[in-house]
Amino acid sequence: MPSAKLFAKAKRVRLLLLDVDGVLTDGRLYIGEAVGEDGRALGVELKAFHIQDGHAMKMAARGGLLVGWVSSRYSPVTARRARELGVSLLSQPEPGQSPPSAKLEVVRRMAAQEGVGLDAVCFVGDDLVDLPALAQVGLPVAVANAVAEVRQAAAYVTRQSGGHGAVREVIELVLKSQGTWKELLKRYQVDGK
Repeated sequence: MPSAKLFAKAKRVRLLLLDVDGVLTDGRLYIGEAVGEDGRALGVELKAFHIQDGHAMKMAARGGLLVGWVSSRYSPVTARRARELGVSLLSQPEPGQSPPSAKLEVVRRMAAQEGVGLDAVCFVGDDLVDLPALAQVGLPVAVANAVAEVRQAAAYVTRQSGGHGAVREVIELVLKSQGTWKELLKRYQVDGK
């Protein structure tokens, strides 16, 4: 059961920002090559996203929570999944460009763009590059499989690992703390039960 202090932090959250690789996925990246009809090599990239995380992001949007993704690595797969889920707040470098120098700057920009103070931002990370952002937001969260330094910097560490429902866990925490979870569940009830 989350503490009253954690619930108070989660209650203030208006913007949920998620690292991609290692948070929305398990951090593994499958890269291969296929051969096109013309004999040229075509790059193939595969990532696995947890379906319950995706559904929870839809619920978060219905509950009035803004959701964005922050990645230091360009991936067409990431862009496609964001489009499928209606996530319009996506930051990743363009193909061939260097990543932003710091995720913190991206987090600040996204928060300002949405008119949200950093104290009303939850950021979920897993690796050292996430530490500066975690140090500045109102609710810093680490996934269970995050590196030790990230887990230590977090106000909450999920029970689930990245890519295995950790995002769903965070969204439930935030929506329950804000009192919207039960209302959102009503659309799934059969015969008023």
